[in-house]
Amino acid sequence: MKKSLALILFLTNLTFAQTLKIDTSISYQTIHSFGASDCWSMQMVGKFYPENKREKIAELLFSKEVDKSGNPKGIGLSMWRFNIGAGSTEQGEKSMISNEWRRAECFLENGKYDWKKQAGQQWFLDAAKRYGVDYKLGFLNSAPVSMTKNGLSIASGKLGDWNFDKSKINAFTDFLAAVSSKLELDYLSPFNEPQWDWGPKSKTGFGSQEGTPIDNADLAWATRKIDEKFSQMNLKTKINIAETAQIDYLYSSKTNRSETHQDNQIEAFFDKNSKDYLGDLKTLQKAISGHSYFTTSPKSQLDNKRRELGEKVMQNNIDYWQSEYCVLGDNSGEINGSKMDLGMETALYVAKVIHADLTLANASAWYWWLSVSANDYKDGLIYISNNGQMGENDQNKYDGEVLDSKLLWTLGNFSRFVRPGMQRTEVSLNLDNCLISAYKSKKEVVVVIINEDKTQTLDLPVIWKNQKTEMYLTSKNYNLTLQNIDNKRIVLSEKSISTIVLKRF
Repeated sequence: MKKSLALILFLTNLTFAQTLKIDTSISYQTIHSFGASDCWSMQMVGKFYPENKREKIAELLFSKEVDKSGNPKGIGLSMWRFNIGAGSTEQGEKSMISNEWRRAECFLENGKYDWKKQAGQQWFLDAAKRYGVDYKLGFLNSAPVSMTKNGLSIASGKLGDWNFDKSKINAFTDFLAAVSSKLELDYLSPFNEPQWDWGPKSKTGFGSQEGTPIDNADLAWATRKIDEKFSQMNLKTKINIAETAQIDYLYSSKTNRSETHQDNQIEAFFDKNSKDYLGDLKTLQKAISGHSYFTTSPKSQLDNKRRELGEKVMQNNIDYWQSEYCVLGDNSGEINGSKMDLGMETALYVAKVIHADLTLANASAWYWWLSVSANDYKDGLIYISNNGQMGENDQNKYDGEVLDSKLLWTLGNFSRFVRPGMQRTEVSLNLDNCLISAYKSKKEVVVVIINEDKTQTLDLPVIWKNQKTEMYLTSKNYNLTLQNIDNKRIVLSEKSISTIVLKRF
């Protein structure tokens, strides 16, 4: 009787775990990179902040090193996006951009190059190189003001109206070649969010930032001209298009931009029967980039739009880069973009977006928007604040506290371990409210698990006879922290993101 009672108690307390299943014989997309941009705070932080704070930010973003306890010092970004300015800073108030943080200097002024311009951003570009960031990309919101139709870096406000003087195309391609060569850029993205109007936002005539719309025909024409110049100069820099404002505009021909010929861009640029076909250009990256804004809620939209995009990408045999995202708007009531959040709510929401982009749209690259923000908004990985005061203002311009976020470390759950050249592979796990993806190289399999639920347990598979397992946790109490684990069974903390690294030795 005592033995039977002991057995009952043992079985009652036994924890049953689901087994993680990985099939490395199945391969999906090859991962290119994870990244973020230097807009707009970096021009201030890189130029004016104390060096120790600049170095701390650079370490958080770029470092692949670990501390004495084995915890990552940074998130190891593999792509750094540099905003090539149009010259609104030099124009001051006449730029018709009221906020100086949203203006940008231009390397070319009055026909002469000044490579000391954009000094703050160049500091972080140099830091990225110093830390061994794999790729550097330059992107433009507008052509230099000396080449625009209205002499400004903001547009007319009319959809599809490219604010560019076409007679200056040779000067434009010369400028792009010179900047790409000087900054040693791996990629150049000449047009950003061409579907928005980028015009005045009020009756005063002021706009919010540099930018211009452009339709598919003009974008194709200009890209051919840029390719011609880059080919003549034998530049290593590859052209990346088209930084589409929403992913719908990549694959759909029935949108609110159809009449202005600014949608269905995968087919427009990569279908050989299209008049705007660009797929045969020598210096064009065989990829198309788009932004995940306004398509992430509710969950049905998050999933369905990415499945449609993934199918179109596969049909055209190109890569897809999710090249910009932050939390905007009210997202069907799921999360609001306003108010800074250093905690897990934003981290978990964005983790789900990353997962959907990678597993449903088959994104091979994924980039956040602002690496550093001064705003009381969910747009930064790192925040700067002076005595608790937020804002793009003089108070935060010269110095401030450097605040990391759970979102920073959550992106690190991907970027620090899922490295360029790894392939997404097949994985499954039968646990409630868990999202899981896996990535392989010759000697590693990296598994990222987003657990929105309570604490759960899983058993690990044996992939190699000689195998070592590591686990890194981001949760309420941990920031991408190395965990002490059993090589056979692990515990997933509630509301967490875990990265499991299976190593062959």
